[in-house]
Amino acid sequence: MDISKYKIEHNSNFKLSDIETDQTGKFDSKDEAERQLAQNVQRMEELQSKLYAQDKYALLIIFQAMDTAGKDGAIKHVMSGLNPQGTHVHSFKQPSAEELDHDYLWRAVKNLPERGTIGIFNRSYYEDVLVVRVHDLVKTQQIPKEFITDDIWKDRFRQIRDFERYLYENGIITLKFFLHISKDEQKKRLLERIDDRIKNWKFSTADIHEREYWNDYQRCYQETIAETSTKQAPWYVIPSDKKWFARLMVSEVIVKTLELLRLEYPFVSKEQEKILNECRQNLLNEE
Repeated sequence: MDISKYKIEHNSNFKLSDIETDQTGKFDSKDEAERQLAQNVQRMEELQSKLYAQDKYALLIIFQAMDTAGKDGAIKHVMSGLNPQGTHVHSFKQPSAEELDHDYLWRAVKNLPERGTIGIFNRSYYEDVLVVRVHDLVKTQQIPKEFITDDIWKDRFRQIRDFERYLYENGIITLKFFLHISKDEQKKRLLERIDDRIKNWKFSTADIHEREYWNDYQRCYQETIAETSTKQAPWYVIPSDKKWFARLMVSEVIVKTLELLRLEYPFVSKEQEKILNECRQNLLNEE
């Protein structure tokens, strides 16, 4: 599949409103897409095994989206075949008092994946250029006044680009997904959470409150993605009105990214091979 059409170039003039949220690519049916997703999940499992054994790279996967866009479902279905030993999921919620006493990247840094593992961020440090910006919460972050300027968001975009380049140059490959849904689709999903008793627990009145800022969030996401999508840490805007298509596209991007790393199991030297043979012979000689 061609994933390049969903990849955003740095400082591009793309508009979120130009990207159709109900796209399904070349797939005419959900069943066909789910079969392809199953194949990708199996391939990811193979690649993760090599990633873990090689112990050189780490993969950081970031999910951002409006409420109800399907972040949890994407993580559950796409990552279903991964070895838990080499996978860590961290959900970013409202920062604690301790986190507010540190720089905004601190809570992300302490949850970065180790070499050989896959880290998944459900929301991330990008909240500090999104929700913080939309609700003007920067004044609550205990930052010295002289640093709260009209350029603070441009400064943060630069800081994030520098941070992600630093990660890349230390072997942490970063993939960023924005699950893009329409306002109408969000309304439909919110109503489902209200009308279906089994889904009632998912509903929060805060979702309705945040929906009032839809246009503000769209503008912030558009600028954030354009400013922070780089060669080292690209953004992919994934049409997500159809959950099955979004999950497939996320899996496609992850598989292709891991394949580009040319992962291999560690090479066994002649000396190590000799030791292995000796150990084998000792085991065979046991009574």
